[in-house]
Amino acid sequence: MQAKLALEDGSVYTGRAFGSTGETTGEVVFNTSLTGYQEVLTDPSYKGQIVAMTYPLIGNYGTTAEDQESIEVQVEGFVVRELTRVPSNFRSHRDLNTYLAASNVIGIEGIDTRALVRRLRVRGAMTGVLSTTDGDDRSLVAKAKAAPGMKGRDLVREVVPEKAYTWDRGLGQFAEHVIPKRTRTKRVVAIDYGMKWNILRCLTQVGCDVTVLPGTATAKEVLAHDPDGIFLSNGPGDPAALGYAVETVAGLLEKKPIFGICLGHQLLGQAFGGKTFKLKFGHRGSNQPVFNSLTKQVEITTQNHGFAVDPESLPKEVEPTHINLNDQTLEGMRHTKLPVFSVQYHPEAAAGPHDSTYLFEEFWKMMG
Repeated sequence: MQAKLALEDGSVYTGRAFGSTGETTGEVVFNTSLTGYQEVLTDPSYKGQIVAMTYPLIGNYGTTAEDQESIEVQVEGFVVRELTRVPSNFRSHRDLNTYLAASNVIGIEGIDTRALVRRLRVRGAMTGVLSTTDGDDRSLVAKAKAAPGMKGRDLVREVVPEKAYTWDRGLGQFAEHVIPKRTRTKRVVAIDYGMKWNILRCLTQVGCDVTVLPGTATAKEVLAHDPDGIFLSNGPGDPAALGYAVETVAGLLEKKPIFGICLGHQLLGQAFGGKTFKLKFGHRGSNQPVFNSLTKQVEITTQNHGFAVDPESLPKEVEPTHINLNDQTLEGMRHTKLPVFSVQYHPEAAAGPHDSTYLFEEFWKMMG
């Protein structure tokens, strides 16, 4: 079946459909990872986005429930150069085509993903429409232009859990060597704005009893658990649209040790009095170089964000700790007087490098 991807700038890409059928809209972005497509698909931070993979062959190792990063597929649509319909992997439960069809998510293959990525790099991330039902280019472009952009959107409310829950599973057999396993002695409240499960696995592995609260929780509700530390998770959408979350974080700053990742980093920046801004096409992939100004070393990191904290807007008590070597944007910070730190990238790295897993150890020590 034919499928079409239309962007708001008028460009249209025609390919073959896989997965589900129908029509979907979202911000069209690209990810440069060679592996980890299932983790990308199930990462709640991709809510509201149609994701294109730059690596040309996708689906070759199938899918497995063990690699899920949330309860379901979160992307609005999926774009690949070539789909492998017969996977080769002893861990595979289903091929990618069947997996997306069961999740009611539309995919398109056979388009020139290099041309698509070049367009997004030059013009920036754009809204788009992916359809198997509408073959009219003008109609699709009009729909893409009318689709809501990412700026100003609160997508956290669409992915937060309905109620609090506990998590007690550490890293699986293929990753348990990454972080030494400790007996769980620290109590952590993790505020879930759209959290990847591997963050919870890492917190548990490092020695934390984790209680997860929805991202709509108040500071009073968080502190009622009397945790040793508070974790702020990743999540989708525009951080500037999350006034309720910023208010909660501000109410926690002087109460407990805090560690934030991705959206949690951006919310901390705003709670400090800083501002966020939208990047041209964002950082998405498992090969992003970051300079650690504390150790003077370079870490290769996994990233997924379309917004960043403006370091010039932060107070003097907050110092940068990590800088992106591609565009010099802020990738990490810490408060010089309070036990609070955060990073923009993903140290839990599923999939991706393990250069930054030490941050979970730092959080554990900070609660000591």
